[in-house]
Amino acid sequence: MSGGQAPEDRFPTFRVLAQAPAWDAATRELVLSRVRPPHPPVYLNGHEFATATALVGQLLDLDDELAAHLAASIDHRLTEDETDGWHYDDMPVDHDVWRQVLAGLDDDARQRNGTTFVELPAAEQHALLHALHTSQDERWHDLNRGHTWDLLLRYTCTAYYAHPAAWDEMGWPGPAYPRGYKNIGIDAREPFEQEDRVPSADPTKDRDDE
Repeated sequence: MSGGQAPEDRFPTFRVLAQAPAWDAATRELVLSRVRPPHPPVYLNGHEFATATALVGQLLDLDDELAAHLAASIDHRLTEDETDGWHYDDMPVDHDVWRQVLAGLDDDARQRNGTTFVELPAAEQHALLHALHTSQDERWHDLNRGHTWDLLLRYTCTAYYAHPAAWDEMGWPGPAYPRGYKNIGIDAREPFEQEDRVPSADPTKDRDDE
């Protein structure tokens, strides 16, 4: 459960929002809306939202501010019933699963430390989630444990990779419309793109070593 290397380690001066003037108005508004202060939660109550924020922060190793943005994105999906269009036949619908998960984390935290999940120190939150992930038990709080973990990662990763912070981490310059790209090919970069500082991430390196 780690967010990987920080953006400044790989693309130290790259910030995708610097490309905003090149986007059309609708795209620019959509992307910028993802970095504004999140709206208050609608589906989740205040405590559930705080728990979801802590959960997301642990799953992706993020600071509280970014985790809150992603939790707000998840809350919006739950409010609008924007699912992946399917769910496991042994699981409730997604928004019910989220409620059960957040309550279950509190139950586990109380059993381990006598407090809620949010009130746990970060190391204890991590340990609790690690135990959930690595458990050999098929069931967890009346849910299929593996399918529950899968759902949490799907929602969390979808929220993260829709956020400009993830694009900074990858060095991705954002939507191509209407500017487009002219330098097509392996290791070919546009003038506004930046070289990855991590040698192992060079797409030609592994091929040369074969």
